[in-house]
Amino acid sequence: MGPGRARGGSTGREFLRSFDGMESIARSAIARDGTRLEFTEMGAGSPAVVLSDGVGCAGFVWRYLGTALAPRYRVIHWNYRGHGGSAIPRDRYRVTLDDCVEDLLAVLDAAGEPRAVLVGHSMGVQVSLEVHRRAPKRVAALVLVCGAPGHPLDTFHDSPALRLVFPFARGAVEKHPTLARLVFKAVVPTDFAIEMALAHEVNRARVDRADLARYFADLAAIDPVVFVRMLASAGETNSSDHLPEVDVPTLILAGERDTFTPVRLSRAMHRAIPGSELVVIPSGTHVAPLEYPALVARHVRGFLARRLGRPARRRTLGEGKAARPRRPRARKAVP
Repeated sequence: MGPGRARGGSTGREFLRSFDGMESIARSAIARDGTRLEFTEMGAGSPAVVLSDGVGCAGFVWRYLGTALAPRYRVIHWNYRGHGGSAIPRDRYRVTLDDCVEDLLAVLDAAGEPRAVLVGHSMGVQVSLEVHRRAPKRVAALVLVCGAPGHPLDTFHDSPALRLVFPFARGAVEKHPTLARLVFKAVVPTDFAIEMALAHEVNRARVDRADLARYFADLAAIDPVVFVRMLASAGETNSSDHLPEVDVPTLILAGERDTFTPVRLSRAMHRAIPGSELVVIPSGTHVAPLEYPALVARHVRGFLARRLGRPARRRTLGEGKAARPRRPRARKAVP
């Protein structure tokens, strides 16, 4: 099967329409292997802020933060290959984390942005760190949200269970892809799945059910083969060795009750990245930007203003590296 648009779920255009009617533009980039990547943008101001999702996501977690940043910055959200409005690659093995890194650089090129703030959620943390490893001059700052530098399959619920079970699940999907697609579409976007997530994974008192339903709709629209291969690649990738080399302003946002990427992983990143800042969201889970949107936005805006200064219209690639300040203390956010 040739490359095609990921069907159903959110596209870039739908993502932008969710931002309270703010004016937006849907655009596309072409990856090295010819895969079409959709991205959307709104707002103005430089450096641009680029939002990268977790695997299986197509923008649902950025609904409120994107709106909050757009009045001051050019906000760009892009879809991974096979996600949202981006095409499935001809070679369905080309869905590794390395491919995502190359794709993000292609999006920056297509957007005409020589340098940007990279904001990553979940797997997007790994993608952002690997972009900095590969092309540090293209990164103005990092905002790492509810993620870990590597091996996420090993730490889900602070248990090796997912690591042990995943190879069997992947094998079943690879062996029976048609059946897997039917199961994905039939089971994932159901009220039962949403209720299970509300009961066990998120703060149901803080999450809008419609936001969570959108996540499951996006996930159900993804080819399961693409999903398990990308998740497997993320599970094998580890950026921990690069953390001491991060030389740009870095904000780490963690959910106090995150079961996907436990808060201890964020604390370890904070200790390893020179000059980084850590904010722990009280009672926040893996979707803290949806649970505490105003609080998250306040911390991100404050960090960007404090560490990068007033937004300008354009920055150039030739600017010098940010100085390494003394390490700010980690702190717990106050709602």
